[in-house]
Amino acid sequence: MKKFALISVSDKTNLIPLARALEINKYEIIATGKTANLLSSEGIIVKKIDEVTGFPEIFNGRVKTLHPKIFGGLLMRRDNKSDLKEAAVNEIFPIDVVCVNLYPFEEVIKDKKVSLDTAVENIDIGGPGLVRAAAKNFKFVSVLTSPAQYEEFISELQSGNISEDTRKKLAVAAFSHTAKYDTYIANFFEEKFDFKPSHIRINYSLNSVLRYGENPHQNP
Repeated sequence: MKKFALISVSDKTNLIPLARALEINKYEIIATGKTANLLSSEGIIVKKIDEVTGFPEIFNGRVKTLHPKIFGGLLMRRDNKSDLKEAAVNEIFPIDVVCVNLYPFEEVIKDKKVSLDTAVENIDIGGPGLVRAAAKNFKFVSVLTSPAQYEEFISELQSGNISEDTRKKLAVAAFSHTAKYDTYIANFFEEKFDFKPSHIRINYSLNSVLRYGENPHQNP
């Protein structure tokens, strides 16, 4: 059975080694817009997203991955006969690896003079959907959301198999990533539109783990 990987990234750091590793391990690579162009320029065989969906990227890239053939490939359950039958009827193939990082909204709004239009155009829509769909289906799909994950993933990929524990770890990181992303967007709009905050949203990276728990059997 063919293996497919979908790549659509804003931050292209260390992307080429990942794509080469996927290609060496017999994955067919699907990519969007500028990502596809970069991979192709490096001699990596890539299928553009519109070749899969049969529909062009539209509205200056605002809509490209939002299609049943893409989300169906991410969400289909490989051990569900009904899913497999529907996939065959609708010519949907399973996507096994997703590499997505999102438009740099957090970086853009660090400029306090940024226009509302510029901020809005840096709100990713399809990207979080892809990440969440892949993470939801962690039983079958690996989802990468940061270049920091590539090296370890490549190492495991070269061993011949991505373990379920790794897919679970990547899924947790993925949901954490989209949760953080949406927090920045919600906070920005509340401030920009002068709305009273409806929730307290906090995003801090873990700096250290406390030495002791409340009780000996509890984690700190």
